Amino acid sequence: MFQIPTILKRTSWRWPLALTLFTCAMLGLSSGVSLTERPDVVDGSLLDKAYYSLGLFVVGGLDIGLPTGGPLLGRILLWIAYFGSPLLAASAVMEALLIVISKERWQLRRIKDHIVIVGSGDLTTSYLRVLRQQPDYIPVIVVDHAIDPVREHELAETFGVTVIKGDVTHDFMLRRLRLHRVRRVMLLGGDDFVAFEAASKILRLYPKLASQIVLHGRSLRFLRAMQNTQIANQVTLFNSYNLAAKGLVNSALIAHFKKTNYQDTVVIAGFGLFGQTILEELQMNAGDEINLVAIVDKQAYRRVQIVDEQQKSGVFYERKIYQGDTTHPDVWRQLTDDIDLNRGEPVVIMGTGDSANNLRTALWIKQHHSNALLFARTNDTSEFAQAVGDEHGVHCTSITQLVEDNIPLAWTGLDKLV
Repeated sequence: MFQIPTILKRTSWRWPLALTLFTCAMLGLSSGVSLTERPDVVDGSLLDKAYYSLGLFVVGGLDIGLPTGGPLLGRILLWIAYFGSPLLAASAVMEALLIVISKERWQLRRIKDHIVIVGSGDLTTSYLRVLRQQPDYIPVIVVDHAIDPVREHELAETFGVTVIKGDVTHDFMLRRLRLHRVRRVMLLGGDDFVAFEAASKILRLYPKLASQIVLHGRSLRFLRAMQNTQIANQVTLFNSYNLAAKGLVNSALIAHFKKTNYQDTVVIAGFGLFGQTILEELQMNAGDEINLVAIVDKQAYRRVQIVDEQQKSGVFYERKIYQGDTTHPDVWRQLTDDIDLNRGEPVVIMGTGDSANNLRTALWIKQHHSNALLFARTNDTSEFAQAVGDEHGVHCTSITQLVEDNIPLAWTGLDKLV
């Protein structure tokens, strides 16, 4: 459905008023009213009268003199145009100046009980989508040091947020955000170091916000390295892949493990952030339900070593590692020579960042091992992948949807209303 742009909604009332004032001027000049500096206008053409009527919006009547003679009603109409036209033009100029020069100040002057989001990427969109599904409307400020004008307009129009360009590591910017009246601060940007820097400065300026800051870290290695720091104990840390992995394990895998009367086999193809967090969640919540975990990845050995060093958790199952392309038949031939995927209902998770290859490989595996429980990762929700998966018995799992489904209600700030 076509929607009138915000700027037109704001200024549309001026057009009928301008037309009314122009009509008053035309009627006054056409009725026989003369002008002290341009007495010839009364006998001029309609085009002359229109020209001088439009001129009232620019310079008023300074260059044409004052109304004189003619009928009283004509003079009244012309005087209305004399006062109204320049006032209308001045109000338009003043509003434009306020929008250009002081837009942010006017928007932020009285805001309170709001949420501040740092970052304007896909994670911000997911968070805002969840927030706006809630019954209570909460004011939101989105801050980013660099944001495309189209993206800025998209966020403002779709979610009704105030978008500000600025650096949240500067004290001046933090004070402008009225953090003393904030409901929650969501640090969802793409730079982990900047996020921790911003959190440190916010807590220095507003120490009472210690329990109200949520910080997203893109790098699991960096997050794990920061876990024992003071700042980490004062804020809520999370990783979007970790959130998605928790959702998948809790909503689908644990129920499957409990349904089977034997210890299960799990194959994780793609051992990046998503695959690593799935394994971590399995070890924490379903370790005793698993007999064997197979890991397939181009950099499997290196990534497994990193995980072993950082997680330092006990392994309760047998583990097999296959280094190679997850789409290469030889890798799967080697794996199936070692592991009988026809036994029971093994779980196979295609978790690489390539949605097309995940789906294609999952379909290939399902053709050869129809008993397997297949999960194919997509980044965004895909109607196409979902339809194909439903047709062939493959569960297509969207990272975006898993994140949105598992964002805690407390992070939306609604817990403050209870």
